[in-house]
Amino acid sequence: MIELTNITKTYEMGEMLVHALRGVDLHIAEGEFVAIMGPSGSGKSTLMNVIGCLDAPTDGNYTLDSIDVSQMTDDEQARIRNQRIGFVFQQFNLLPRTTAEKQVALPLMYGGYGRTERADRATEALDSVGLGDRIDHKPDELSGGQQQRVAIARALAPKPSIILADEPTGALDTQSGNEILNIFKKLHGQGMTIVMITHDPEVAEHAQRTIWIRDGVIVAN
Repeated sequence: MIELTNITKTYEMGEMLVHALRGVDLHIAEGEFVAIMGPSGSGKSTLMNVIGCLDAPTDGNYTLDSIDVSQMTDDEQARIRNQRIGFVFQQFNLLPRTTAEKQVALPLMYGGYGRTERADRATEALDSVGLGDRIDHKPDELSGGQQQRVAIARALAPKPSIILADEPTGALDTQSGNEILNIFKKLHGQGMTIVMITHDPEVAEHAQRTIWIRDGVIVAN
């Protein structure tokens, strides 16, 4: 499903060149649950941005679902992102005065879905994360763990083939974090491909496989 071959990413910082990724080769099969770990500055966030079509590689080839996305335009990458990838972040990125149902329906609005289908899909996604009774609640009426569940439901509503999660338990207490990881394990059991960035080895243990990156190079896979 995800195939990266000799991926490099270089940033210009004034007159300096920062080599964030240095020839990354990586294969993630459909239905896998993998964790990406590495120290600060190792390139793991850059790698996730490339996988998520948020950033184009400087060089190399990237194939997603048998589609070569390496050389796509920004608009083409945005379309792939909206159709195939759901994002979950450490900070839940919810709108403060918006109900859970409308939060989850938002990406569907950008996808051109009608109002009825948006509402149906949002309700289905919230049900799937155990928040079917919270559809009218706003973020300040929800716990941190519930807010992250809303964020997961928002990622699921467009029915993506991949979930990319960046430190999804980083802002949560242990119990809430474990509840989120159990949701990911449930989704994985249903066939979803999940790629999760974490700095916590205990969190990474919930994945099938851990990928270690250091200085822009994958050192264990």
